[in-house]
Amino acid sequence: MRLADVDPSILQEMRYTTAHNFVGTPIAGYDAADCWVTAQTADALKGIQQQARAKGYTLKVYDCYRPQRAVNNFMVWAADPAATSMKAEFYPRVAKDRIIPDGYVATKSGHSRGSTIDLTLVPLPGATSAPWSPSQPLLDCALPADQRFPDTSIDMGTGFDCFDVRAHPDYTALTPVQRKNRDLLLGMMSAAGFKVLPEEWWHYTLINEPFPDTYFDVPISPVLVSASPTSPTR
Repeated sequence: MRLADVDPSILQEMRYTTAHNFVGTPIAGYDAADCWVTAQTADALKGIQQQARAKGYTLKVYDCYRPQRAVNNFMVWAADPAATSMKAEFYPRVAKDRIIPDGYVATKSGHSRGSTIDLTLVPLPGATSAPWSPSQPLLDCALPADQRFPDTSIDMGTGFDCFDVRAHPDYTALTPVQRKNRDLLLGMMSAAGFKVLPEEWWHYTLINEPFPDTYFDVPISPVLVSASPTSPTR
């Protein structure tokens, strides 16, 4: 279902409909900049948003349900050693041939099951980032917050989709503010029944997800829908 139908106050900055991602082009299956999730995930996020707003923040999602064809797009990109146009921002210290072995891209993604989201916290009143232009320089995603891409997120230590050990939730060499910020998000998400991915501070999956073995491949379309994807691929 559409997250906006459950809580329109949650910000959406859907990166894979744009070229500002590690591939460098809009991703297959993202035909609309719209967050789809399972009903259980939407309800949980609504509750977390209420807590976040009480603390002076709003949630911002970067990615939600991801069609399997998008994952396939990632795999084709990962297998192409020449496709490195976005390396300087998203994986400056990771060799292209290590992206799959190191777990940054895989043949299946929890996102395709509809109960995984990529998200952060933004100070109220809240805003999404200014659109990225290909004319802008690529900035290392692990630089200090005032030197990397100007995201509206509170400082989590790296930018979104940063393929780097610094993005691991348990990375120890964070500033006190960065650790406090990560722990704030982790605490709210964990209390609501989500678990974080060991490689990515922004990536959370609902533990009691309703479709643990189903990988959907319904494109995210401009058509307004009120149901979860119903055409699984396995």
